[in-house]
Amino acid sequence: MSDKTLYLTLATPGHKVHGRGGRQRSLAPFLMILSGLLCLGRLPAQTSLDSVQMIEEVTVTATLHREIIPPQKLSGEKLERLSSFSVADAIRYFSGVQMKDYGGVGGLKTVDVRSMGTNHLGVFYDGIQLGNAQNGQVDLGKFSLDNIEEISLYNGQKSEIFQSAKDFGSAGVIYLRTRRPQFAEGRRTNLKAFFRTGSFDLANPSLLWEQKLSEQVASSLNVEYIYSSGKYPFRYRRVFQDGTVAWDTTAVRRNGDIHSLRLEGGLNGYTPRGKWNLKGYFYDSERGIPGAIVNNVWKRSQRQWDRNFFVQGSFREQLSGDCEALVNLKYADDRMRYLNPDTTLMYIDNSFRQQEFYASVAGKYTLRPQWDVSLAVDYQWNTLRATLRDFVYPERNTLLAALATAFEWRRFRGQASLLATYVFESVTRTRGNGSSPTGRQEYTPALFLAWRPSPSPAFSVQAFYKRIFRMPTFNDLYYTDVGNISLRPEFTVQYDLGCRYVREYGSGLLRQIEVKLDAYYNEVTDKIVAIPKGNGQYRWMMMNLGYVEIRGADLSAQAGWQLPQDLRLQTGLTYTFQRAQDFSDPTDNDPRAGTYGGQIAYIPWHNVSAILNAQRRSWDLNYSFLYVGERYHHSSNIRENHEQPWYTHDLTLGREWTFRAMKFKLSAEVNNLLNQQYDVVLNYPMPGRNYKLILKIEL
Repeated sequence: MSDKTLYLTLATPGHKVHGRGGRQRSLAPFLMILSGLLCLGRLPAQTSLDSVQMIEEVTVTATLHREIIPPQKLSGEKLERLSSFSVADAIRYFSGVQMKDYGGVGGLKTVDVRSMGTNHLGVFYDGIQLGNAQNGQVDLGKFSLDNIEEISLYNGQKSEIFQSAKDFGSAGVIYLRTRRPQFAEGRRTNLKAFFRTGSFDLANPSLLWEQKLSEQVASSLNVEYIYSSGKYPFRYRRVFQDGTVAWDTTAVRRNGDIHSLRLEGGLNGYTPRGKWNLKGYFYDSERGIPGAIVNNVWKRSQRQWDRNFFVQGSFREQLSGDCEALVNLKYADDRMRYLNPDTTLMYIDNSFRQQEFYASVAGKYTLRPQWDVSLAVDYQWNTLRATLRDFVYPERNTLLAALATAFEWRRFRGQASLLATYVFESVTRTRGNGSSPTGRQEYTPALFLAWRPSPSPAFSVQAFYKRIFRMPTFNDLYYTDVGNISLRPEFTVQYDLGCRYVREYGSGLLRQIEVKLDAYYNEVTDKIVAIPKGNGQYRWMMMNLGYVEIRGADLSAQAGWQLPQDLRLQTGLTYTFQRAQDFSDPTDNDPRAGTYGGQIAYIPWHNVSAILNAQRRSWDLNYSFLYVGERYHHSSNIRENHEQPWYTHDLTLGREWTFRAMKFKLSAEVNNLLNQQYDVVLNYPMPGRNYKLILKIEL
């Protein structure tokens, strides 16, 4: 079970202490200490401690969390030590992840898990999903690591039934958990400041202020500014099929500058039987879009302005011994302006505004000590306004209901859920063909199982099945001259079988080890693709034409070591194999240029990442390696579409010291140590060797 509540009773001498199931617990040392503290808290000021005091019976509750399929995680100091500038940079080190990076500090960064497409990945910020009804993509480059405590990646869904209905609605999910303020004894204020500088004229100050307002309430404020010119040299080389060099030149990437400001404020509190939080987020940026290098054009002049705002809150309360409730609320307002002043192509100056309101209520009830059930109901409202010609101003109302159960029987644990989704859309006017949006309803199940072959928890086997879908975005449906109002949802079916081994050692060189292996098979049906409209290549239309089969395996291993001379090592390795084939059109099977059966665009067969961290006293050294194997930029797997493998080596050296009650840490980074020239996306060259200097101050 994902959650189990254990009830303990502190009683007068002579009473036995039992768990909820009636079994006697051997918790005497813990209870003696806790009962002593409770006694002191309940004694009147004039009471003498040289006599025996009788106290009333006190009940203590605690929650036991057991995940069926543990996620991949990066948290705390391990997350901070990575040579990562944003959340997107850190996620690269998870197995099964492919990231599209268009280059530079301000370049768009999106993530795809297990080749199902970016739109099938849900991103949750403090338990509430980040949305983008316009195009379905969340730019993870907008989220800094300075305020992030933990990043978790789940395949399928989070191993937890007590959650909002939206948590059940994605093929994979990333959870970003921000810091919840914690204070040392006697302290009421925490201050943490960062300053980063380095290549590309980077200037990046950041400040985090946490304040203890009372014993139950604390506030936090995080402010960050980023400036970068985005100018970096690169070498661009292309070779013809016969081996002759098409071009080989060195240039400087331009129009990749960014100015951005991020503000986050929050309140966190506790009630006698629960907790709550309230968060506000504001992001404002102007950036250049350097564009693809094609037709011997090395500089573009497009600009983009983003202004994102949301406020959200969450409240969780234990209503009784067997019942718990969760309420989530959110309002978001996102504005974006895109400018293309180049009249030789097409002058474009478009503005977009999205609004979203979201509310969720969930409840969990314990039927028996090994059996929980939950019900969650969500409502979401989305609108999009745009300055596009003939735009129809869509509005979407979504109602979701998720019924789930979690159980435990001997060495088996399981979770099952059924998600019902109802979507209602309207537009201000219909297009020329008179088509109007219609309502949609879908029912999607999921089943997760885990089994321990022996009483030892070290080794376990896990499996899951899930069927889920994603709605077409507003752009897919309504973008002028491109959208198709008749699009169907895009479905995925996932099958996964894996095992996990975890062990800790009390002594010796090896202190802990964790190994996880998964094999999986996914299907994506009714895949939404863009196809040419008419005889030309300048007009496109969205259609349900795609079908993809994905077979793969993920391996991750982590270990901790204690070496002589007080040297500690943390090592991590991930490997991913994927065969993601496009079976959309059986007639397109020409071996010279056909797409049928080809590896889909930008999905490599092999991915490897490795992390090594060494710590000794006040020094730490972090090395990370990333390898992305050969791939194609089109489902037609011919030589002209082939992309070479690329890899990067990153190195960070840091030292901490204390001066007058202030903690300092100075770190120096070298990224892409061997200065490899590569593209993640065709014709978008990535930076070569670059440097960064980071100063952190804590008060």
